[in-house]
Amino acid sequence: MTFWRKEVIDFALDQETRRQMEEQMDWIERDPGNARPYYHLAQFYRLCGRVDEARGLLLEAVRLEPSLADAHVSLAEMYAIRGEYASAWEHARAAESNGVSAAVDLLKRHGIAE
Repeated sequence: MTFWRKEVIDFALDQETRRQMEEQMDWIERDPGNARPYYHLAQFYRLCGRVDEARGLLLEAVRLEPSLADAHVSLAEMYAIRGEYASAWEHARAAESNGVSAAVDLLKRHGIAE
């Protein structure tokens, strides 16, 4: 890895990611009943490899707002990766019923039986 990539670019990205994560945590503190910051924070956690924490945040997001299709898509992806296909399909269908078929399409494309 080059100096510029490791010392400058990655450092700046890490700083920005942390700042964005803090914004989402502040939003949750201000408005704990809003599903959106849970969803957004979960996406940052996924990027950082904190998969279990991301899943928990996504589950809270869909508990707060069952029609949040993007959160269901993310959960379907995560469960499919883990081989938990029944849960993957449950969230894929929930996303589809709320207007987003991406997870159903993904599962079908990869031959994951319902």
